[in-house]
Amino acid sequence: MPARILMTIWRVLHTRQFQKPNAAELSDFGCFIVLAIGVITLQMTDISLIYHIIRGQGIIKLYVVYNVLEIFDKLCQSFGEDVLQVLFNSAEGLSNCSPDNMIFQLMRFILDEAIAIIAFVVHSFILLAQAITLSTCIIGCNNALLALLVSNNFSEVKSNVFKRVSKENLHSLVYYDIIERFHITTYVLFVLSQNILEAEGPWFESFAIDVLQVYLCETFIDTIKHSFLAKFNEIKPSAYSEFLEDLCKQTLNEKPDERRKDLTFIPLAPASVVIRVLTPVYAILLPYGPLPWRLFWIIFWSSLTYIMLAICKMLVGLSLRRLATWYINQRLESKQHVD
Repeated sequence: MPARILMTIWRVLHTRQFQKPNAAELSDFGCFIVLAIGVITLQMTDISLIYHIIRGQGIIKLYVVYNVLEIFDKLCQSFGEDVLQVLFNSAEGLSNCSPDNMIFQLMRFILDEAIAIIAFVVHSFILLAQAITLSTCIIGCNNALLALLVSNNFSEVKSNVFKRVSKENLHSLVYYDIIERFHITTYVLFVLSQNILEAEGPWFESFAIDVLQVYLCETFIDTIKHSFLAKFNEIKPSAYSEFLEDLCKQTLNEKPDERRKDLTFIPLAPASVVIRVLTPVYAILLPYGPLPWRLFWIIFWSSLTYIMLAICKMLVGLSLRRLATWYINQRLESKQHVD
């Protein structure tokens, strides 16, 4: 009887035609592998050791370290776009290849996957080091945060104020500033998790003030930077309205023309850092007890987090689409009035 069952299963598997996954499924699988290996690698990192090494540096050295990491962050962003594009092309080639070319396309996909893993693991380490540096300045009691913000933003203004840029380059710079806000949010989540795990006494008020100081300082400096760039390069303020219109059309998935740029935000490296720093916070919520009971609570909190994130994504997506539609309609009405 068991032999007959095995023979039946073998015949079904043998006669059933294997269906290859499509390019989108292969691309999602490749991104999932990159994210999983990034989180596992960061889990093996001793944050306390890096924290004490950075904390032992002076304020000037902290400024240098943060600026160097910021430069490498921008390089990794640019390199990561190309790496993912190559990986997606390999996934498309693997999904559409003939059986004779399967081995070559599979090896190509595996090689591109390995390159993507290395690139985004390095980027995750850079973001984690930046988060630790900012956390060191926030926790320090010698106005290190203010000194870091002033020195870092002063160098940013100095390097951009009298710089010749075209309208397309300014468009890219605006998108880089948008991505920078998401990275700063990642750093803030890191500091928040460290305070939850290690802070003693009332800490939320000082934490909120420091976070507000960081966001206000970054917004103020970017306003000054873009004001000088627009004036020095004789770019009209209406150009920023065009940038926002392009971003709204991208949100609505309207077909862009050849000159329009897209905002490319790759969340793999920031997501690895966020998962790494929030894992110990979730570990506090797990009760002591037998392994099945702990597994139940792990599944419960994971499912609850997934549902909350899915709801937030839908709400944010609907809100952005509604705002994008409203803004595009406003732009069309203003253009009709001008005509």
